[in-house]
Amino acid sequence: MIRLEPMMYTQPAIGVAIIGTGGIARAHARACREVEGVELVAICDVSPEALARFGEEWHVRVSSRYPSVEALTEAIAPDIAIISTWGISHAAMGIHLAQSKRVRAILCEKPFTMDAREAVALVDACRASGTLIAEAFKFRHHPVHLEIQRRIDAGIIGEIVSVRSAFCQSVGAANRRPEANWRWDRARGGGSVYDLACYNIHHARHVFGCEPTSVYASGQFEGEVDVASSIVLTFPGERTAVISVAHNTWRAHDVEIGGTHGQLRLENPWNNEDQPVTLVQMTAEGTQSTAFEPVYQFGEQLRHLADCVRTGAPHRIPPDDSISQMQTIDAVFRSLRSGEAAHLVGNGPEGSKIQ
Repeated sequence: MIRLEPMMYTQPAIGVAIIGTGGIARAHARACREVEGVELVAICDVSPEALARFGEEWHVRVSSRYPSVEALTEAIAPDIAIISTWGISHAAMGIHLAQSKRVRAILCEKPFTMDAREAVALVDACRASGTLIAEAFKFRHHPVHLEIQRRIDAGIIGEIVSVRSAFCQSVGAANRRPEANWRWDRARGGGSVYDLACYNIHHARHVFGCEPTSVYASGQFEGEVDVASSIVLTFPGERTAVISVAHNTWRAHDVEIGGTHGQLRLENPWNNEDQPVTLVQMTAEGTQSTAFEPVYQFGEQLRHLADCVRTGAPHRIPPDDSISQMQTIDAVFRSLRSGEAAHLVGNGPEGSKIQ
């Protein structure tokens, strides 16, 4: 079984502010508590009740609880700001943080923004202020995904030809309403593509190491949101990623990466906090299983970002990648609306044309 070795820091703690105190903010707060050399120094939320509740739960003193991002940046200068609000506000929050020049780095929850245009504006603001910004795809920091990339780079399964992945979970009827669940509220960035498929899309782009040339998507809708989506990304060389995501079907979390000389398979690739995972490799030489001990992905994500802040090293997920990610998601929505494939030309940080 592969284990992580703890690291010790003698430098001053990296101060973290969490903006938005919803469910995922608790995962980030736990990361602040568990990662050596990191300290939760402030929280922010527009809801006084949510702010007080979160502050009491995570022992944040009253004077470090702020009702707005503007109040926070006027009062303190944290090293890292984590944006864990609804996706609809990510761009505005991030741009304000960058322009304030009061933070050294921003960790922005997925989806990065609502579209590629917002992504470009956010990245431009961060570059202008010298602020590091990274998208919060926690799985990228799990040792199993780092090992998968090592095996791909080593050519163990040959040239990558296909990726198949699923991220499905069943939501009960009582919670399938906008007032009960933001995932059913388009105005807050709900839907299966923004909430789930963003993982699969990012993963496929990373595995292939390039951008898709076309996207075809079909979906099921409830009200204004896509509750399930089937997506095919075509990459150069007619290689494909087939993605299934849903909020209305039984749980399915898995990835298969097919190469010319073998296959890598991983169950539970996305949300595996505190659970062991096993990477299965199949080649002509036989089947090999490698077990990985439980890790806390939010902690690994924060540890990597804190190390980047300390050392100036590049982040595993550069901002240009997040722009390309949103260009691909834009194409997914174009295809969902039209029922036809959306072709991407020149997908990348300089912009893409979707035909």
